[in-house]
Amino acid sequence: MNSDIYDDYILDHYECPYHKGHIASPTCAHSEKNPLCGDQIRLELKLDESGRVAEAFFNGKGCAISQAAASILCQHVEGKTLDELRGFQAPEMLRLLKVPLTATRQRCGLLGFKVLKTLMYELDQAPAQVQPQPTDGGEPVVATSG
Repeated sequence: MNSDIYDDYILDHYECPYHKGHIASPTCAHSEKNPLCGDQIRLELKLDESGRVAEAFFNGKGCAISQAAASILCQHVEGKTLDELRGFQAPEMLRLLKVPLTATRQRCGLLGFKVLKTLMYELDQAPAQVQPQPTDGGEPVVATSG
């Protein structure tokens, strides 16, 4: 394995991740596992009254790339609307990582992105059931699992 892929930026996010943990009352959540390598990511979002991501947290286990990418993803999506997240594409996610990845490692770097996109799809399938929540708590309106 090429040690250059473990750039300082990736290592910083791996060792001191942004928002790793859980939201007390997420609006929505989704989990995925990469069966080839065992990496796991759970993404939890709390939407505010205007439909923006007020908080994004992840939890999981796996390689430095998958975990750092989930941290970077959480940082990137906070403050975004659902429409902005729907328009967010894989090449942009890969650019956020700031390191070149082989095709195999791209699966690791895009696992959190896949979780986000699946979550967006599930929200779109149940639009009448999903209502943004006040950021002061309450039970999740939609919680999904992969």
